[in-house]
Amino acid sequence: MAPKRIAIVGGVAGGAACAARLRRLDEHAEIYMYERSAEISFANCGLPYYLGGVIAERQRLLVATPERFRDWFHVEVRTRHEVQRIDRRARTIEIRNLVTGTASIERYDALVLSPGAQPIRPNLPGIDLPGIFTLRNLDDMDRIEAWIEQRRPGRAVIVGAGYIGLEMAENLARRGLEVAMLEKAPQAMLSMDPEMVAPVYAELRRHGVDLRLGNGVAAFEAAPEDRLTVVAEGGERLTAGVVILALGVRPDVRLARDAGLEIGAAGGIRVDDQMRTSDPAIWAVGDAVETRDVVTGQWTVVPLAGPAARQARVAADAICGRDTKYRGTQGTAVVGVFGLTLALTGASEKTLRARAIPYEKSYTHSPHHAGYYPGAEMIGLKLLFSPDSGRILGAQAVGRSGVERRIDVLAALLQKGGTVYDLEEAELCYAPQYGSAKDSVNIAGFVAGNILRGDVALAHWDQWHQRRQRQEPPLVIDVRTAGEAAAGAVPGAVNIPLGELRARLGELPRDRELWVHCGVGQRSYYASRILRQHGFSVRNLSGGMRTFQLLPAPQDGPNAS
Repeated sequence: MAPKRIAIVGGVAGGAACAARLRRLDEHAEIYMYERSAEISFANCGLPYYLGGVIAERQRLLVATPERFRDWFHVEVRTRHEVQRIDRRARTIEIRNLVTGTASIERYDALVLSPGAQPIRPNLPGIDLPGIFTLRNLDDMDRIEAWIEQRRPGRAVIVGAGYIGLEMAENLARRGLEVAMLEKAPQAMLSMDPEMVAPVYAELRRHGVDLRLGNGVAAFEAAPEDRLTVVAEGGERLTAGVVILALGVRPDVRLARDAGLEIGAAGGIRVDDQMRTSDPAIWAVGDAVETRDVVTGQWTVVPLAGPAARQARVAADAICGRDTKYRGTQGTAVVGVFGLTLALTGASEKTLRARAIPYEKSYTHSPHHAGYYPGAEMIGLKLLFSPDSGRILGAQAVGRSGVERRIDVLAALLQKGGTVYDLEEAELCYAPQYGSAKDSVNIAGFVAGNILRGDVALAHWDQWHQRRQRQEPPLVIDVRTAGEAAAGAVPGAVNIPLGELRARLGELPRDRELWVHCGVGQRSYYASRILRQHGFSVRNLSGGMRTFQLLPAPQDGPNAS
């Protein structure tokens, strides 16, 4: 039999990983990779850090060169070549050499699409003025670097506060620029729930970043001395020497759509669990595809490098006849903002609510290593789980150290269908400088297990806000010390320190439900157990004052500090 001829459109995490895997599985296949840029495999997640000077050498962003793919994997790599059309009937592709302008036709037995995604560039007045950039590849990075070096802009305006926006804010500030951020939504990091992102606002402002939530961009105008005026939807006019558009990405599906392949409702190329498109000879991987969400079962587009690399392996295995399946995507991700880390896995509360999926939630705050060992930093962790089975549905965490490690543990358990009871039993590393005998993950499991076993009934601070707005505030008992309560208290709360609670039970009404809280939820759990066993109706306010402080009152608006 003649060797199989495989064509791959696009490199980076999806296409390059697929090509390497194909060669490991089939030494005789003819493998061709076409990439419209000059590089086939680069670390696009590292681009902001090169611009900030953290990564000093551009060369370090090159994961693999065309020469390495030719020498190591015998893959024919053609950079600066764009695949412009697919003829599915003839199983051919039309390719244009972007350097010479010449076109050619090549056949394939199997075709892999890894076109990635395109940055969103809205059709706004002045959008094409010089100095307005997106950041998606090395060419974009080089243009931004050249602009900053040549023009020496004193101020940058970043439009969008997602992953790239936050990373660019940090790195441009590190480079010495003044930074302002505009975000149309009422929160940054829309993949997370709003209260879990709240700590990042103070962190940004502490480093001089002018963050403006709930305020998008309306237009751009030229200003004197090669500057730009960014006109916000709220009417403000911000002067900038450089503008970074960080509004997210859209799957690049032009080639697939023109070929008549199925495009899903989420805007990506629809694939099955072997990454095969609606054409049995064509596969697709990476940022351009739609896959099933592990938790909700819905079709979703998740532009992350990790899923792209795994999809590439599945596609290669399927092309080579192996029985393989892609299990779906759960969106595990992390971002660093100055000294703060935010991480997540699985579904958010917003998603579960929108999909009408039953859930319970809990908040815990615990140190990333033993509290008695110097340098312990608190991790705020939100856990979402099924109220029936205890199955883990999602988790989000924020803190300065150890955040990503905890989310990795939770992501692995979520992937295997784990429950909160598994978190209770999780056996994790412990030494005082690394963790605690009862790790943050265990604590989250203990709290959730207590809820499901009926040992404690929870209340949440958003419910407290709602009751207060309706002029039906619950009776809140603050079981912290008098000194703690004096330093900052919930409006209307009655302070009865935990150590005095048993002696003061007679002061509490038995015809009203009591909501108890402390600093992080531990002492109030003890209090709720005391009160329940003395016949009181009681709920524990999850996460205590730390969680209360994450949630601004509704009238405060999104920019409350």
